[in-house]
Amino acid sequence: MVKKINKRNLLIAALAVFALMQLKGIDPTQIEMNPASDFLLIEKAPKELAGLIQTSCYDCHSNTIHYPWYANIAPVSWWIQGHVDHGREKVNFAEWDKYTLEERDSLKRLSADVIEKKWMPILTYKIIHKESRLNEEQRTQLVGWLKN
Repeated sequence: MVKKINKRNLLIAALAVFALMQLKGIDPTQIEMNPASDFLLIEKAPKELAGLIQTSCYDCHSNTIHYPWYANIAPVSWWIQGHVDHGREKVNFAEWDKYTLEERDSLKRLSADVIEKKWMPILTYKIIHKESRLNEEQRTQLVGWLKN
């Protein structure tokens, strides 16, 4: 005999699971940054491009993450932290001095390539962070500078 599921009990169970998920939060503590290690300083980025890079890249590719309010709500917090961890794994502009000169050249070429192909910033980031969107002129300037 199949027992009919009570919608009220199902809702209570779903809310309980959601509440339990909140116990596994992320650590939004900022990693201390040494300004002398920063990509923008080491590479002497022009002021107008430095702003673009900070706005479009640093939230996932540095130690200066600006977590939005919804980054405190699981499972969204886990998804955001996963993106940040993955981004830092690929390149961390806040720790630029840790890369060899060959790695730096390679990372700049790779960055130029993914920006040129419009793969970065990623779509989900651009949807929420409109200021991170690059127009064609900005994209061309940034790619050109990274390739030189």
